[in-house]
Parts: sequence; C-alpha cells; structure tokens
Amino acid sequence: MNTDFGLVHLWSQGDLVTRAVALLLLAMSLASWMVIIAKALDLRRYARQARQIESFWHAADFADGLNKLGTDPANPFRTLALEGREAVAHHHAQAQLHDSLDASEWLTRTLRNSIDESTVRLQAGLAVLASVGSTAPFVGLFGTVWGIYHALLSISAAGQATIDKVAGPIGEALVMTALGLAVAIPAVLGYNALVRGNKGVLTKLNRFAHDLHAYFVTGARVTAGQGTKVVPMKKGA
Repeated sequence: MNTDFGLVHLWSQGDLVTRAVALLLLAMSLASWMVIIAKALDLRRYARQARQIESFWHAADFADGLNKLGTDPANPFRTLALEGREAVAHHHAQAQLHDSLDASEWLTRTLRNSIDESTVRLQAGLAVLASVGSTAPFVGLFGTVWGIYHALLSISAAGQATIDKVAGPIGEALVMTALGLAVAIPAVLGYNALVRGNKGVLTKLNRFAHDLHAYFVTGARVTAGQGTKVVPMKKGA
C-alpha cells in the first residue's frame, strides 16, 4: 500500500486549483497573524500609556503633564489632551462661526472627534480578521470538494476503486477543510480578543476625555474626589 500521503503529496499531485486554494489559505493565515501580532503590540503600548494618566493629573502644570504622557505622537491620550488645549485656545482666540457654540460644547465636539479618530485607528485591521474568520472554512471546503472531484476522476480513469486507491486521495482532499479551520480559528479568537482590548482602551479614553472636559471648563478634575490628592494644574502651555 502506498503511504506517501500528506501535504507534500497533496501539493505535488494537486492541480492548479488545489494549489491556488492552498496558497490562498497560507496568505490568509499570514495576514491574520500579522494583524494579531501588530494589534496586540499596539494594545500593550496603549495599556502602558494609560498608566501615565494619573501621573498627568499629579503634574504641576499642563506642560509637565504632557511630558509625563510621553512624546509618542501616536499616543491617543496625549493627542486627546493636546486637542482639548488647542480647542479651548482656538475658541477664545478666533471670531468664527463656531463662536455661536459655548466653550463647553465646542470642547465636547473636539474631544469626541479625537476619540473617533482613535477608534478608527484601533479598529484598523480587524476587518481582515473578520473576513478571514468567516471565509477561510469555506475556502478550505471548496478545496476539499475540488480535491475529491479531482481524485474521483483520477480513480475513474485508472479503473481501480479499491479502498487503498480511494482512501488516500479522499483523505488528502479532506486536509483542505482542516487547513481552512486552522486558519479561521486563530483569526476569530484574535478578533474577539482585540475587540475586548479596544473596548478597554476606548473606555479609558472616554474617561480621560470626561476629566479633561471638566478640567478645561471648571479647572478641576471631576474624578478627583475624596481620598484622591490631585495637585491643581495650571492651564499654562
């Protein structure tokens, strides 16, 4: 009995369609893992940046607080603070159409726009994982169906339908379904994990925006309640 079955044999004996399906699954797997690793590193960096928020509120003034948030231009918390400061300064310095809005409403819109932009960056790449997770099983199934069809044609042409002639090619074709699942499962799990991580970052961004809004409007942080000693920050640049 010929036992030379497996992925190598499937590749060598497969036709153009089978090889194209295998390459497509490989590309989908690489793309999903690249997104998972890149976004996981981003979430780790955001978590580290979020831990600097309390240092920001304990700074002597706003400029010192920005320094404590770091200098990374991709830091969404630092960007939020800068956008808030510029919104307040712009509202008081310019006589434009937006002056019909009070400072609080203008600041709220500016902070919300900044959070929306950060949300777009956080969600970048998730569509790839969603697409891979939903389509990879069907791509693998298509490879299996085509492989079985191709195997049956070969068996029919050979005129031999013994179990050893049928089991090998059919089993190899079924490997394509397993490959599709192997590609889809990490993509789905990665997608769910990244969505949960993004929600955590957005929650912290919204909380920070709420505190910034209170600070710029009233001069105090709303969450600085009893038992929390926060040094009053000067609003100077």
